[in-house]
Amino acid sequence: MRIHAFMPVLMAAVVVCGCRVAESPSERADYGSRGRATANPQSEIRNPKSHAASEGQIGPKDADAKEPAGAIMLSDAFALALVRNPGLKTFPYELRAAEARMLQAGLWPNPELQIEVEEFGGRGARTGFDAAETTVQIGQPIELAGKRAKRARVAALDKELVQWDYKAARLDVMREATRAFFTVLAAQERLALTERLLELSRQAQSAVAQRVKAGKDSPVDELRADVVLSESRIERQKAEKALIGARHGLVAMWGSRAPMFEKAADDFYEVSGPMPLAEMTAAIAGNPDLARWETEEDRRRAALRLEKAQAVPDITVGGGVRRFEQTDDAAIVFGFAMPIPLFNRNQGGTLAAIADLAKTRRQYEAAQVRTLAALSQATSALAAAYDEVTISRNDVLPKAQQAFEAAQQGYLQGKFDYLYILDAQRTLFRTQAQYVDSVEAYHKAQADVERLIGGPLNVADKNLSSGSLPEPLSQEYSHEK
Repeated sequence: MRIHAFMPVLMAAVVVCGCRVAESPSERADYGSRGRATANPQSEIRNPKSHAASEGQIGPKDADAKEPAGAIMLSDAFALALVRNPGLKTFPYELRAAEARMLQAGLWPNPELQIEVEEFGGRGARTGFDAAETTVQIGQPIELAGKRAKRARVAALDKELVQWDYKAARLDVMREATRAFFTVLAAQERLALTERLLELSRQAQSAVAQRVKAGKDSPVDELRADVVLSESRIERQKAEKALIGARHGLVAMWGSRAPMFEKAADDFYEVSGPMPLAEMTAAIAGNPDLARWETEEDRRRAALRLEKAQAVPDITVGGGVRRFEQTDDAAIVFGFAMPIPLFNRNQGGTLAAIADLAKTRRQYEAAQVRTLAALSQATSALAAAYDEVTISRNDVLPKAQQAFEAAQQGYLQGKFDYLYILDAQRTLFRTQAQYVDSVEAYHKAQADVERLIGGPLNVADKNLSSGSLPEPLSQEYSHEK
């Protein structure tokens, strides 16, 4: 069998039949209008780290952010969390996968090589290959109805959805970083409060011991002072352990196992009046959990167009040469194949895509209702915390301080027993602890609101300027002369 005799004719057929079939003008316009889809797709697949910020949306450029060794600010916590958060680090790979799917969606189907040998291995004149007919041809499947462009459009919208998911994940990280940061600040304030209480308890115990020794107080008062001092030590140890846990919780936001910073530094007691609910409700359009649904609707509409295109059968054209061994002749052959859409016209796929598209609007409405309900709850919590902070700072704390100072002076003058001053001291400590709790709750509620509106919370007014926890326990006991 002398196949080499018709190889020049075969190569010519390969060049003619294996080339790309020109797209229709409408298909070229549909596919070429999407920018990156017409670029060289192989250039898109790179190291995820090197291309993490190619869109300016996924992956911060500064991957070498270092934790400060001294004081850490909220902005530092944001920078570290956004650069080094383990959850966010997965999104560059998801983006690479989406771009790879775009590449795959835009590829042409492979040509098919077909070789047939007929009229051999029989009897008589058909013995061996003397009368064989050998056909070599190449067929190229051709997708009709713009399937390739529509498939690429779906893949491009899938990539946009990955980017929306990244934006939502960034907001989640910023919210959790904010909450963790203010947890550390609150733990620091509680530790400082327990340390002041411990020092006051030491002073009180010393003063009571001297008064008992002088015969002015009952020995029972000294026992009570000893108990209060022990309780203060316990509270201080609890506050110290809580701070250690809070510090580890904060550094976990950027994947660190041990805190390197010395302390969190920010104005913990700065609170501002929140915006009205109506204004914040109008701002939820910036929430990527809601904004993504427009892209989701486009994606499902594109999927519907693709499913409708699947109903159009593709064709396969091919050509090649046939060699007749008996006469030593060759001839060109041409083939055309197309499925007959008699039973399968992709009815199920089209109906499913129609249902998915109709479902999109209901899913968006459900997401909007959930977001509005969560925003209402977060706004209520923010307003309640702000009111509590305001009342505590302007009314409760000053009165508790005055009551404690009056009890202290009365005790030193012999007007009150130790039980009375002990009660005033506990009331003041409890009031200060509640004040720290309310400020912490305010900052956490504000972080929740900012997550829901998709950006920083613009405050309507600032009734309370920056401040600090009052120092009501700094006044020392003075021993009676």
